[in-house]
Amino acid sequence: MSAPPRQRPRPHPADLLGSARSRLPRYLRDLAELVAIDSGSYSRHGVNAVADWVQTRLTSLGFTVERIRPPAVDGVGRLSGLRTGDVLIARKPGRLAEADGGCRILLAAHMDTVFEDGTAARRPFTLDGTRAHGPGVSDDKGGMLAGLTALELLQQEEAEQYAELVFLATPDEEIGSPASRRITEEVARGMHYALGLECARENGDLVLARKGVADFRLTVTGRAAHAGIEPERGANAALAAAHLVVALQALNGRWDDGTVNVGVVRAGHRPNIICSEAELHLEVRAVTAAGLRRVGRAIEDAAASPAVPGTTVTVEQLDDCPPMEATRASHHMLAAAAQAAAAIGFPLNATSTGGVGDANLIAGTGVPVLDGLGPIGGADHSPHEWLDTASVPERIALLAALVVSLGDNGVDSDIGGNKGA
Repeated sequence: MSAPPRQRPRPHPADLLGSARSRLPRYLRDLAELVAIDSGSYSRHGVNAVADWVQTRLTSLGFTVERIRPPAVDGVGRLSGLRTGDVLIARKPGRLAEADGGCRILLAAHMDTVFEDGTAARRPFTLDGTRAHGPGVSDDKGGMLAGLTALELLQQEEAEQYAELVFLATPDEEIGSPASRRITEEVARGMHYALGLECARENGDLVLARKGVADFRLTVTGRAAHAGIEPERGANAALAAAHLVVALQALNGRWDDGTVNVGVVRAGHRPNIICSEAELHLEVRAVTAAGLRRVGRAIEDAAASPAVPGTTVTVEQLDDCPPMEATRASHHMLAAAAQAAAAIGFPLNATSTGGVGDANLIAGTGVPVLDGLGPIGGADHSPHEWLDTASVPERIALLAALVVSLGDNGVDSDIGGNKGA
């Protein structure tokens, strides 16, 4: 049996920090260039312009880049006329075979923003001291660019003791990834670890867990009748829907890990007709997949016994996004990140959040995920969005050091997400 390849010494996190600091001026120039590209989720041309930019950078780093044009879908993944930008998938093999302990690591970012075309011209990139502003500066162009810069550090240091690095950039995360979801899940399968490049929380925390989401539509069917002459012959769907809203909202507080929000209520057409149909749209969020299922069953139970005789309720689950659950493996990833951060010179913690993203989809495939590895930022989705440029070198160095730590399975040989699968 041949001996495993001789490993180069791991670069020290402090050395990675020095290299990251030297790259800050270029990072800021690149960030200004990316922010100047309008790339809202519905701007296919703009998203693909960002993809072109990212592809050029990754190709220069030795990655093989694939662009996939996803099918046209609606907001919940059904085929329709919505056409998004491309999904970008870049791969680079490392120097360490999987049989010798090498791991496959996925870095995930998104290219789209929530802003309409023209926003970049009206509100261009600005730098006020150490705070950068502009559409998408934090969510997620700052994080995506930090990932690309960390890859440059790894190449410079010849720190390629991993089986494979995969860089995934999606075009539609801000609208729930309806077009890219299946591609993201396919890419994730077979990875040992995944690192989400969303920016860190405002206090610097990483993200260890994200709630899952399920969307439901409840259709209440009643019986129409003349409201003045013979109301007794009707069955008021609007009244049944009103009782149902109260019952569904009352589910909040029943469990610590699940919430329900009835966000849309529609009923009736004319005030002189007993309402024959009503519709509720609601969202469920839960920390665990089991929690989502538990709340879903409670919704079915509430719908099975409408308060108004003669009415019936149909329940449809329109969409779901799995939770990113904190696992033993992701806790080990966090421990590795905290160790690297301490060596760089700053403390590191993590939190859970109710927001969802592509990290949820990756976690749903069974791959351990740590998210929020971009620089510190905040006020996402608003005109006040900001990025703390002072945090950029530290977070780039942290990301590079974490790839080094995970790449040869140095954290724990038993925790790799699909190790040995």
